[in-house]
Amino acid sequence: MHTARPKIAPLAWLLGCLWLVALTARATPAGHRTPRPDAIAGSRPNIVFIMSDDQGYGELSCHGNPILRTPHLDRLHAQSLRFTSYHVSPTCAPTRSALLTGRHEFRNGVTHTIFERERLRLDAVTLAEVLRSAGYSTGIFGKWHLGDEDDHLPERRGFDRVLIHGGGGIGQTFPGSCGDAPDNQYHDPVLWNGRAFEKTRGYCTDVFFDRAGDWLAEAGARGKPFFAMVTPNAPHDPFVIPSEEWAAPYRGLGLSTNAVAYYSMIAHLDAAVGRLLARIDAQPWGRDTLVIFQTDNGHSVDGLFNAGMRGMKGTPYEGGIRVPAFWRWPARLPAGVDCAALTAHVDVFPTLAALAGADLGPLRRQVEGRSLLPLLADPGAPWADRLLVTHFGRWEYGEAAAARHRLCAIRDRRFKLVNHRELYDLQADPGERTDLSGAHPEVVARLRASYDAWWTSVLPETEENDRALGPYLNPFKQRYWDQFGLPRDPGLVGRMDPVWKFVRPRPR
Repeated sequence: MHTARPKIAPLAWLLGCLWLVALTARATPAGHRTPRPDAIAGSRPNIVFIMSDDQGYGELSCHGNPILRTPHLDRLHAQSLRFTSYHVSPTCAPTRSALLTGRHEFRNGVTHTIFERERLRLDAVTLAEVLRSAGYSTGIFGKWHLGDEDDHLPERRGFDRVLIHGGGGIGQTFPGSCGDAPDNQYHDPVLWNGRAFEKTRGYCTDVFFDRAGDWLAEAGARGKPFFAMVTPNAPHDPFVIPSEEWAAPYRGLGLSTNAVAYYSMIAHLDAAVGRLLARIDAQPWGRDTLVIFQTDNGHSVDGLFNAGMRGMKGTPYEGGIRVPAFWRWPARLPAGVDCAALTAHVDVFPTLAALAGADLGPLRRQVEGRSLLPLLADPGAPWADRLLVTHFGRWEYGEAAAARHRLCAIRDRRFKLVNHRELYDLQADPGERTDLSGAHPEVVARLRASYDAWWTSVLPETEENDRALGPYLNPFKQRYWDQFGLPRDPGLVGRMDPVWKFVRPRPR
């Protein structure tokens, strides 16, 4: 059957066309055209992923911090598409695990930051492996924190170039598998380069960013796309100032000693980000390089500005898990645009894989996150509601059941259930001040049921690491002693023995 077209007056037809053009173009800053998702899929940009350690959403002057000054990150913010409702895990290793696998950290066995429970399970496929299989060069510079034993190191998990410290922080060591080189320091640190330890010169943040910049120049000159993770340990404690010039602006303001050092470390990191961006921008491939900046969890110094959010690192409130997420890609993405869609760290894996043109078909069961390509193409695109779950983990050995509803949360776009009993309407109350559990029992019931189903499904995945008994000697230290022909430190062995037995009883 043929249906006749209605007659349209020329003027009405012209106005309709103009309206359609305006609707499809959408408002973007001058000089940018909104890309289509299919246009950027497989476009294979270079990718530089920067993630600082324990820097919260409020530790940026562009987010309203009244004391801290971060001019280079502020400029990156102005040049980026920003995800303003972007969430991570409450602590370090869990966030890294979720980022690199596209699934919740508990499904990787990562429920802690120490005691073998920080180790990324060996059957997980990492983002670095996927990108390398798609033809990318891959490098990591900074913190790894997903296992220090030989088969867990990043050079075995998809990274071509490696420069890392051990454990969760420079100089930190815990019984078992998680620890750094002996007596390591923030100044002139000893770092693992994938083959051997090397003594570096300078403050750790400078070392990581400058060596990353050198590698980017090498990789870019080869004409092959690259993926670099730049993951400094700053401003993680211990709070060690880079030098007095960085601390001086924050003295005399009534801040604690830790707060002064914390702010100085962030200001110094900001300068390092600025240097790296300048090096990228000076290259012919700079405009086709996607730079992502985010942090790994909320801030770690209580009492400081927190952008109106409740909680901090280690908590399930927004102050512990909502972080900055700036995506800058001059050749493709608009600058200065916010995207308020509910997004998370698990989305990074499928997004970067899609940009690289990698086939995730075989990993369909592993990846839980969503590709952000529709939002990169149009920050206001329809985005289906979803549920995100967070849990602090860190239960005592064998006590997972008792920790089921402790320091946890499940949320959708509007409501958030915390600790299985507190309900917050994040649209009306982003600071999570008013518990509405009594006013919305049906929402509480729905979220409780979803959370309990998730817990039941995920708990078996945690048991391997939870029951693991790690090495008697820390592998990073053992590797260091072996390289330099040094004997084991008998004092260290003696101190570790009773602690090791106490915290890691053998499973029955």
